[in-house]
Amino acid sequence: MAATRVMASAGNAVSAPQSLDLCFRNGRLLTQNKRLFFVHDFGKKLMLSVVHSFPCAHRSRRFTTAVRAESTNGSEPSAHYDFDLFTIGAGSGGVRASRFAANFGAKVAVCELPFATISSDSAGGVGGTCVLRGCVPKKLLVYASKFSHEFEESGGFGWSYEAEPKHDWSTLIANKNAELQRLVGIYKNILKNSGVMLLEGRGKIVDPHTVDVNGKLYSAKNILIAVGGRPFIPDIPGSEYAIDSDAALDLPSKPKKIAIVGGGYIAVEFAGIFNGLKSDVHVFIRQKKLLRGFDEEVRDFLGEQMSLRGIDIHSEETPQAIVKSSDGLLSVKTNKGTVDGFTHVMFATGRKPNTKNLGLEAAGVNLSKNGAIEVDEFSRTSVPSIWAVGDVTDRINLTPVALMEGGALAKTLFANEPTKPDHSAVPCAVFSQPPIGQVGLTEDQAVKEYGDIDIYTSNFRPLKATLSGLPDRVFMKLIVCAKTNKVIGLHMCGEESAEIVQGFAVAVKAGLTKADFDATIGIHPTAAEEFVTMRTPTRKIRSAPSEILMPKLLLVFDSSLCNEKLLHQRIYMYGQSTPGQLSDLSRCPSPDSYAYAVDEREVAKAAVKNVFLLFTFLHRCDFSLLCKQVKFDFGAKLDKVFELILKLYSVGLCNVSS
Repeated sequence: MAATRVMASAGNAVSAPQSLDLCFRNGRLLTQNKRLFFVHDFGKKLMLSVVHSFPCAHRSRRFTTAVRAESTNGSEPSAHYDFDLFTIGAGSGGVRASRFAANFGAKVAVCELPFATISSDSAGGVGGTCVLRGCVPKKLLVYASKFSHEFEESGGFGWSYEAEPKHDWSTLIANKNAELQRLVGIYKNILKNSGVMLLEGRGKIVDPHTVDVNGKLYSAKNILIAVGGRPFIPDIPGSEYAIDSDAALDLPSKPKKIAIVGGGYIAVEFAGIFNGLKSDVHVFIRQKKLLRGFDEEVRDFLGEQMSLRGIDIHSEETPQAIVKSSDGLLSVKTNKGTVDGFTHVMFATGRKPNTKNLGLEAAGVNLSKNGAIEVDEFSRTSVPSIWAVGDVTDRINLTPVALMEGGALAKTLFANEPTKPDHSAVPCAVFSQPPIGQVGLTEDQAVKEYGDIDIYTSNFRPLKATLSGLPDRVFMKLIVCAKTNKVIGLHMCGEESAEIVQGFAVAVKAGLTKADFDATIGIHPTAAEEFVTMRTPTRKIRSAPSEILMPKLLLVFDSSLCNEKLLHQRIYMYGQSTPGQLSDLSRCPSPDSYAYAVDEREVAKAAVKNVFLLFTFLHRCDFSLLCKQVKFDFGAKLDKVFELILKLYSVGLCNVSS
C-alpha cells in the first residue's frame, strides 16, 4: 500500500483521523482503524505516513521499506529519491548498516559484485572479505592445521597411530568453498528478510545522490561506501610469480616450500597454517621482529614459539626480486642474499582500501594518501550525503569494528540517535600458532599516555605440555595504571588466547581495576586463571623522580617585595590547611625568587608585582595551562593575599582535569 503523508507544523495537531489508538510517538508507531501510522518529528514539521493496513498487534517488517526516514542534516525527506540509503558493498559493515537502516524504516538498496573466491574488479560476493576471503576461510584452515600439533601432543597421553596421519588439501578446499557458498546464501536471505533490495553489479558514484550499477542509475538521499580493501603485491621484478592472501586460500595444491613476505598478522597466520600442514615455511620481514604495533614482549614470545615449531624467520631481510628457474621453482633475492627452492611465494605486505574507479574523487570525496576515505566522527565523508564504514576508511580494520560502525551509522541516519563509533579498547586476535589475544594498550602506549604503570607478567608451561613433552609455553601480561589502579592493557599468547581475552575485554572496557581482578576467583586448572592470580608486579615504570612526578602547587614570588621570613611563615601557616606537604623545593631561576610546595595538585605560577596565578597541571615536567588566569594587586596585605590564593586554588580544583 503506498504511503500517504500529512504534514503539520510542530506543536499543532496532525491533520489525520481523530480517533488514534496511540502505540508509540516521536518516530514510532500508532494505529487507527487497523491502519498503521508512522509519526516522525522533523524539526519544525511532523510527518504522518500510512504504511500498512493490519492490526497493531500483528506488526510486520513490511512497513519498514515504505517509510521515509530522516538524516542528521535536518532537511525533509525527498520523495523523488529511489532510496533513503544506497550501499555500495555487501560486506560486514555494509550489510549491518543496510539491515539496521531498513529495520529503522528506511528504504534501502545494496549492490555487490558476483561471488568468487578470489576478488577482482569484476568479482566479489555478498559477505565481503571476512566471510569469503578473510576471517572465516582463514579460521577453517587454522583449524585444519592444528591437528598435526595435536597428533604430536597425543603421544604423551597414550595415543599411537599405525600409520602417519595424512592430509588431503583438495578435500579441505572443496569443503571450505561449500561453506562459503552456504554463507553467501545466508547473507542474501538476511538482506531479503530485512526488506533490503540486493543488486548484483559494480556500483559507481555519479554524483552525491546517484549511483550507477551496470549502466542503470539509482538515486538515494544517502550513499554508503563499504567496499573494504584488497591485498596488494609490491612492484618488484618477478612479482607476477607471487600470490596474495586471496589466492593462498584457494590454491589447487598445498605448497611444499613457501616464502611468506611480511611481518603482520596475515603473514604470521598463514605461516602457522602452512607450517601446521607440513609445508616448509620461511617468513621474510623488514624489521627485527614480527607484528609491528603489538606489545614488545608478545612479539618476542611469538617469534620464539614460531621458531620452535620449525618456521624460519628471516629478520631485516627485504625481497628485491623473484626469479623462476627452468624447473619451475622460485628464488627470492633479498638485501642479504638469495633463498631458493620455493614452490610458492606469498606477499602479505598489507591491504589497500578498494576505492579505485568508484567515482569518489569526481563526486568530491576526500581520500587519504593510501586511498582510504576520510570521514568525520560520525563516518560522514567530505560530501554530506556520502558516508563510509569499514576497512575502506582505514580506521581499525577489523570485522567487529565494521559491524559496530555500520550499526552506529544506521542509528545516526534513521533512528534519530546520532552515534559516534567507539574505537576505544577494541579487542583483537591473531590466529597465529600459538595465537594472540589482546585488548587495551601496549606497554609503550601505556607509558606514553599514563607515565607511571605497573607490569604483571607470567610465562609458564601449560598443563597439557607436561605430558606431551612439546616446548609449548604461554605468556600473559597485565598493564596497570599506577595512579588509578585500572587495568589498561591485557595481552596473551598461547592456546585459546582469543577466547580468553574476549571475556576479559569486558573488564578492561568497563574500567575495572587490578583490585577487581584480584578479588575474582579463578577457575582451576586453566590458563585464564593466571590473569586473576598475578599479585606481584614484574616491574614498575616511573617517568621521573617522585618529587617531579607529583603535581604540586608552587608559589613563586619576588623576594624583594616582602619580608622573606614572613612570606615563609605565611606559606607554612596556610599550607597546613591543604592536603599537601610543605617543603622548600629549590631556588627558582630568578635569584630573587623562591618556590614553595603547598599542595600536590596544581601549579600556581606568580609574576612580579601583579601576580598571575596560572592553574596548570604538572605532568612529566611539562607546564601546560589547563585553567584560568587571575590577576590581583600584590600591594594588598599578605594575609589577604594568601587568603585569595587559597580561594582561587580551591576554585581551580573544580576546573582541573588530570
